[in-house]
Amino acid sequence: MHLSDKREKKVELFLTFLKFAQQKCEALYILGDLFDLWLGDDDNTPPHPDILTALRAVSDSGVALYIALGNRDFLIGRDFCEKTGAKLLPDYALIDLYGTKTLITHGDLLCTKDTKYQLFRKIVRHPLIIQIFLLIPLYIRKKIASRTQAKTSASMLKKNNEIMDVEQKTVETMMSKYKVSLLIHGHTHRPNTHVFKVDSKTLQRIVLGDWYEQDSVLVCQAEERNLLKIRDYLS
Repeated sequence: MHLSDKREKKVELFLTFLKFAQQKCEALYILGDLFDLWLGDDDNTPPHPDILTALRAVSDSGVALYIALGNRDFLIGRDFCEKTGAKLLPDYALIDLYGTKTLITHGDLLCTKDTKYQLFRKIVRHPLIIQIFLLIPLYIRKKIASRTQAKTSASMLKKNNEIMDVEQKTVETMMSKYKVSLLIHGHTHRPNTHVFKVDSKTLQRIVLGDWYEQDSVLVCQAEERNLLKIRDYLS
């Protein structure tokens, strides 16, 4: 979703969606990058407080709320969970989706062809690095993050689409490891449903889109799974 004060209409759409979810959902899974940037649980940059309040209303209504860490908001921590009632998901989480054993993840770990990103991810997510970073005053963290984002954007322009997409071999390996026939993820911003076979078994990978233009949501019911635009879901 990449929510921020620079995309007010998307924030409004998300808050509308959460009010709807309180009435319609059994559980809500946010698969990472809820925020365009989250620099720690002391980051009260607008519209963060409004979003946390709305998430709290969802969990208070009885909807189970789960959040995966994305590459933009992996500093979400314990205080965030206490304020919202959300439960953090591990990098790979197994859920029972109406009788179907399902693997869910943000998706960046599946992009194994992008070796530079995977190394960067490993470094910045090291517990010691995170601990040191969170000790730095927030205004300095913002400056560091701004410079890092600028470098990341410049680096992405030099990478081809294949490198930034998931690697099929990695997808198959992880699905085999967790013994699932269904994988759901985001990150790549390429919404689609991929059906393929491995050792005569039919597998499915569903990719969520972003909230820049696609406003993507995956609506799962006992009988079906539909990848929709938010406005179609709310109508």
